[in-house]
Amino acid sequence: MRQRLAIRLLAGTALAFLVSVFPSGIVHAQATDEVKPAESETFDSQSVDTFSGAFLAARTADADRDYENAIALYKKALSFSPNELDIQERLMIAQFMNGDFDDGVALAEELKNDEAIERVTSVARALEAIRRQDFAGAEKILTYSGPNDLDRLMNQLLVAWAKVGAGQGKEALALVEGLKGPDWYGIFQHYNAGAIAALIGEPDAARRNFTDAVVDKSGAATAPDTFTRTIISLATLEAQQGNKQKALDAISAGDALIANFAPFKALRERINADEKPDSLAKTAAEGAAGVLFSIGGALNRDGAGDTVTLYLQLARALDPTSADTLILLGGIAENAKQPERAIRFYSEVPATSPMRRISELQLGMTLAETGKVDEARQHLQSLISSDPSDIRSYLAYGSVLSDAKDYPAMAENYDKAVEIIGSNPVRSDWSIFFQRGIAYERLKKWDQAEPNFRKALELNPDQPQVLNYLGYSWVDMNRNLEEGLDMIRKAVELRPDDGYIVDSLGWAYYRLGRFDEAVTELERAAELKAGDATINDHLGDGYWRVGRKLEATFQWKRALASKPELAEIPKIEAKLRDGLPEVTPRVVAKDTEAAQADAMSDAEKGQAPAIETDSYTVKAGDSLWDIATEALGDGQRFIDLINANPDLKRHPDRIFPGQLLKMPKSGN
Repeated sequence: MRQRLAIRLLAGTALAFLVSVFPSGIVHAQATDEVKPAESETFDSQSVDTFSGAFLAARTADADRDYENAIALYKKALSFSPNELDIQERLMIAQFMNGDFDDGVALAEELKNDEAIERVTSVARALEAIRRQDFAGAEKILTYSGPNDLDRLMNQLLVAWAKVGAGQGKEALALVEGLKGPDWYGIFQHYNAGAIAALIGEPDAARRNFTDAVVDKSGAATAPDTFTRTIISLATLEAQQGNKQKALDAISAGDALIANFAPFKALRERINADEKPDSLAKTAAEGAAGVLFSIGGALNRDGAGDTVTLYLQLARALDPTSADTLILLGGIAENAKQPERAIRFYSEVPATSPMRRISELQLGMTLAETGKVDEARQHLQSLISSDPSDIRSYLAYGSVLSDAKDYPAMAENYDKAVEIIGSNPVRSDWSIFFQRGIAYERLKKWDQAEPNFRKALELNPDQPQVLNYLGYSWVDMNRNLEEGLDMIRKAVELRPDDGYIVDSLGWAYYRLGRFDEAVTELERAAELKAGDATINDHLGDGYWRVGRKLEATFQWKRALASKPELAEIPKIEAKLRDGLPEVTPRVVAKDTEAAQADAMSDAEKGQAPAIETDSYTVKAGDSLWDIATEALGDGQRFIDLINANPDLKRHPDRIFPGQLLKMPKSGN
């Protein structure tokens, strides 16, 4: 037995491989928000003149998912030590991950007796046999008697598609329908049985299996990509059978779970035009590719990017123009901070695919990430013009405008989207109103922002982002304090592991002067998002207020090291130099929490010093005349209220309970 840490594939879960080669530990970082490898230029592998140099450089490239350079460097290392098995294994995986299937499968054939990576080599060799239409050979390679449920499911489904290729369609259908396994097998089993039945001319069996998959709500949650494929396949089957209304009903069933899905919309248009779309799996090879796509899509969670990429690249070898595979690969590349790679995947989606619009939207947003903001804006504007009813286009364009901090254009964009939505928005439209609220909040037009946040919550009451944003905004403005704090607490309950939302709760406590509670939450936020500059800065402030000044200094230094926004750097440096000013009461507010919040210094609040005037909290049913009568003794002085509160000048009728109005100074 070789004394080494080998690459282990399909150990525990199918293709959930540990790229943990050699004692240094895991090489491939997880695909999370924390991973930020840069796309590197081509490296001159010929300039490396030692085995160790080539190997270490290859490992670095591999860790950054720079597969092209990793492949060149692994080959260079092998030129010094041709029989080094570990390097051969690494090279093969890098080739598959890069989409170099021909090179990878040639090496897999050489390594087929290597037990450490037998699961990958056997799957790759079987796929190559299917590609060459050696279906009997594929079935022989796919023999599996291991204990893993996912491995067994994958192999049996691939065997079934090999049987289809060999002309044994009925045997293939019986094999899939007879599969035994855990409940989560259901959606994979029914989709593939339906696809096989449709291909071999058994429409009743296809309809029965597709319907079973569609009504499997837990399966839809487990494998949403397979669910959408099932909806498309059922609608396609009904359209091909001349059942137009049943086809449209199938798409409506998909809309109930996934609203505004561009492929559903495109398919509906084709069916309404009396077209008969092609099936997703027209050959055994496409069916086998769909197995790998479905399982890869189901595993697509934080930290699984490498595993999913391997599945999808293997699927791509059999079906290179599969739109959903290319789009999912593009998304993984984006998460890995490789926008140019993502753009290449999006650009390969066929123009005739119903998924093309999705790829175009993603391409536009990714262009902005590469710094091509003007090109991205033009691209997305053209998409909106081509189909003004596609709500996702406004979200994509709005995202680019938000990143560019062009808030006037962002607000205008979402105004147009709301016009398109009309008077009957649905639950999925919450994000349009939420983003419009953000645009107006950034423009300091709270009277226009707040109704949008409220509308977003009306449509989706448990949306943690909206709860957090609106709740914190209220606390930050010293209004609706208890309701705002309750909203943030609810957001934390819904997303307890979201460091940014937990930070909001801690910072809300801080703004209310509840420093001990603030520190508790801010410490937890810092654990969840250790490298975030804002969270570390907030925690430093909290420590200072509870007397832990040495720890405060340490956190502020961490904040500076975490690359904060440029505007925050001088503020943090000032705190490191001078600490925080003493907290002194400034305004007597209506309640204790408000008094604590107003006791904070203006420097801490990040705003200009408040005007030294009294304030009034609007009650339900109040009008400006009522407030002037009660607080100023003369209803006709409502004009003084408007002058003291500039936001009222444009909309004097838009006051609301909990709103804090500045009162004019005596004599005004």
